[in-house]
Amino acid sequence: MKFLFGKSDFKTMQRGQESCYLLANGKGGFSSMTIIGSNARNDHALFMPCLKAPNNRYHMITKLDETLQIGTERIDLSSQEYVTCTKNQNGFKHLSEFRFDMLPVWTYQVGGVEIIKTVVMQYGRNAVGIQYEIKNRTNRQITVNARPYLQFVRKGEKLSEQQEFKATETFVESKGLILYYKTNGKTAFYKTAYIDDLYFADDAKDDRRSVGVVAHNHQHSFVVEAKHEDVYYIIYSMENRFDDIDDMISHEKERLMRLIDNSGIENEIGKELVKSADQYISDRESTGGKTILAGYPFFEDWGRDTMIALGGCCISTRRFEDAKNIFRTFMKYCKNGIMPNIFPEGDIQPYYNTVDASLLFISSVYEYYHASDDLAFVREAFPVMKDIVKWYMQGTDFHIRMEEDGLISAGSGFEQVTWMDVRIGDVLPTPRHGKPVEINAYWYNDLCIMERFSKLLNEEVYDYGKLAEKVRQSFLGQFWNEKEECLKDVVSGTKADDQVRCNQIWAVSVAFGMLSAEQELKVVDKVFEKLYTPYGLRSLSPSDEEYHPFYGGTLWARDTAYHQGTVWGFPLGGYYLAYLKVHGFSEDAKNTVRRQLGLIEATLREGCVGHIAEIYDGDDQGVSKGCFAQAWSVGELLRVFAAIEQKHM
Repeated sequence: MKFLFGKSDFKTMQRGQESCYLLANGKGGFSSMTIIGSNARNDHALFMPCLKAPNNRYHMITKLDETLQIGTERIDLSSQEYVTCTKNQNGFKHLSEFRFDMLPVWTYQVGGVEIIKTVVMQYGRNAVGIQYEIKNRTNRQITVNARPYLQFVRKGEKLSEQQEFKATETFVESKGLILYYKTNGKTAFYKTAYIDDLYFADDAKDDRRSVGVVAHNHQHSFVVEAKHEDVYYIIYSMENRFDDIDDMISHEKERLMRLIDNSGIENEIGKELVKSADQYISDRESTGGKTILAGYPFFEDWGRDTMIALGGCCISTRRFEDAKNIFRTFMKYCKNGIMPNIFPEGDIQPYYNTVDASLLFISSVYEYYHASDDLAFVREAFPVMKDIVKWYMQGTDFHIRMEEDGLISAGSGFEQVTWMDVRIGDVLPTPRHGKPVEINAYWYNDLCIMERFSKLLNEEVYDYGKLAEKVRQSFLGQFWNEKEECLKDVVSGTKADDQVRCNQIWAVSVAFGMLSAEQELKVVDKVFEKLYTPYGLRSLSPSDEEYHPFYGGTLWARDTAYHQGTVWGFPLGGYYLAYLKVHGFSEDAKNTVRRQLGLIEATLREGCVGHIAEIYDGDDQGVSKGCFAQAWSVGELLRVFAAIEQKHM
């Protein structure tokens, strides 16, 4: 899928900063700026390498300040907002197009000069390359200058103007960090200067730090004679070795094409999501395995998010070795039946505050087996799955336990163990302590899976089917909301029980459901009526007195709205799978889903190009919010495309 942005898409600075690109290197590092080449966030950076995969990131190069010199005339190619708007650089006025297919490409046209810039991040290495194809059709010599804006700080930190930088012909050094570079242009050096008033509009609207500081002390120059064409490049790397820029570009394009071909996905939007899914899969150095980053630019790798995203990002794309690698990482760290929600970094031990990651692990292994027929891995994972069920039955940490009725309850006090896990000091806006609906849907589904796996492996040591039937009867007796004709969100004896939330959709979309066909249809219709939007499901019905339609402002304002009506991208996958299920995967149902999924193409142009964001406002989904690129949002819709095309059904 090719994305083309023209003059009408960046007629103003504000319009041009509504979308950005993302490149990732499979090690936690990334490159991301707006489509006009500006930085609208602290976390926008031309080069954000990761020195210990996947979370030890350093903001090395914010951007390149680029100018075109024609005679005595100096023309800004760069775009950037400043605190004092009179300093704003409006290079986007010379930008004729921004294209994104495999890589981001900018085309500038100024007075007979055309400049085509391509950025590539090298997969598996902390290196970024910038290529300039310069066509000078004038009768004068021209020069393109590129001045790197430097930070050399941990991601999220602010550069101090006391930080010293040293630049040489081959590297730049500061605070013990060495950034190597290679260019076929000429480099000039000067005393380090600081700019302390970059303005980050996207951070400002969310009450984050909105002013940035950068340093600069050298400039690369590319001279092109009259009526000539030349190709120049700069490569930055955290290692003192470089590949050819053309090889970097061609190898990355070929790698992405192989991923698309291997997936077998035929839909064009689905193919784009295959490429996007790749950017979340990363090495994890501390475990020696793979992991999935939850979202860019804010989030790291979390157990729950990984288990939700894995089905689409790895299984629907047929990246089976990566899936097994991730499974094994989690299996290694499973403790008292709970998968880690946060992995260890340095001396920090894993944190296990999640009731759903372990249950989702079992269903993900089943999905993997369904797609791969790899019974050997099921046998390998089976002891861990048995251990999970045992601990959930007898009770484990975070008040996770099976009650006498067979249902799972979890959480107490200030514990946050489901995905609606915001805590603000001593306030839990959506605590959900008790018996959450999706947790018990996963529990029943897993018991049915365990019964099937037991028979396949001839390990029928426990009657999982008998327990599953007990769970089903209890669930039907406690969760059906007669008034709303849908499922309760939680059984807790509080007013939260009868709130209409998106969590009920997973009681229908799971492989083994407990509801009658009539009840499943009612749930799907209720979700469509109250919660469905083309970009995701509302987390709470607009009819509820606690409904918050807007997400933004201070941290308190954002967090109190986070699960109180905010639209989330990832439950949309569960909705579409549930819709297909209740309509028997008929051609009419598939066509309906294809038509509705077609609207996703619009959001792939807004926010982060080719990606689906974390959240949107409850009443207006015109602007993506939260993480501009979210793994489970992408992964869950990939599962839908695979289901429509019957890849793994």
